[in-house]
Amino acid sequence: MSVDGAALRAAVAAAGSWPAPHVAAGVVAGDGDGGDGAGPAVARFGEHGLVQPWASLTKPVTALAVLVAVEEGTVDLDEPAGPPGSTVRHLLAHASGLAPEGDAVLARPGRRRVYSNAGFERLAAVLAERARMPFERYLREGVLQPLGMASAELPSGGSPAWGMVGSLDDLLALAAELLRPRLVSPATMTEATAVAFPGLRGVVPGIGRFEHCDWGLGFELRDGKDPHWTGRANSPATFGHFGRSGGFVWVDPQAGCAAAALSGRDFGRWALERWPAWSDGVLGALGAGCVGSQP
Repeated sequence: MSVDGAALRAAVAAAGSWPAPHVAAGVVAGDGDGGDGAGPAVARFGEHGLVQPWASLTKPVTALAVLVAVEEGTVDLDEPAGPPGSTVRHLLAHASGLAPEGDAVLARPGRRRVYSNAGFERLAAVLAERARMPFERYLREGVLQPLGMASAELPSGGSPAWGMVGSLDDLLALAAELLRPRLVSPATMTEATAVAFPGLRGVVPGIGRFEHCDWGLGFELRDGKDPHWTGRANSPATFGHFGRSGGFVWVDPQAGCAAAALSGRDFGRWALERWPAWSDGVLGALGAGCVGSQP
């Protein structure tokens, strides 16, 4: 992919208009396989080294740790975990029926998409038991250190659903991994970003209710959701997550690019007004280089 660096930097810098105190945004584009030794194009804006709360951006990192454990044979996607009848796969896909918090069960496994912090806390407990080490250590050694996420951490006792902190630089390292995986095989990432348990209705918190609330294994899938926090130019194959603390990461595999942002302001109407337009601007700046993007 040939990237117009000036146009991309200008599009990323448009995040400076967001009404938030600590805006940092960035994009990773291209695969770096052109034979010239260059890696993917990266553009950043704002306080990209500032450590900020990630809130639910913790979930895709926890999911990646679970996928690493699956490839190592430490856990199995279809082993029992969570409520009776539920598996690791159900927990990753918010399809276990567990309530958002606590131990209550609101539905039978595979019947509804119930967004659940409790489910991700169960996942971390299962992984810690199988690996015979604290989840925070497995996450650090299996994901954060290999990806060079130097300032990202899950503090001891922090929730594996929402407790991480880190910088935009760390979040872009995650975005680059999700775009071109190295810690897991492309086949595993393809499975993780396909619809798990299709046809389930549910709610994307802060966005709304959907008859087809499609989710992968730890990643929300854009598909045909409207409204959405990504752009209208993002392909239906786009996947990622956003957090209540005002940040997001998305990957558009058809466009060959990924984006991330932190803001220092809680998610709200302002984000739904600004994030999609910013994403459309980024994809527009990448132009024909992003195969599958829409005008």
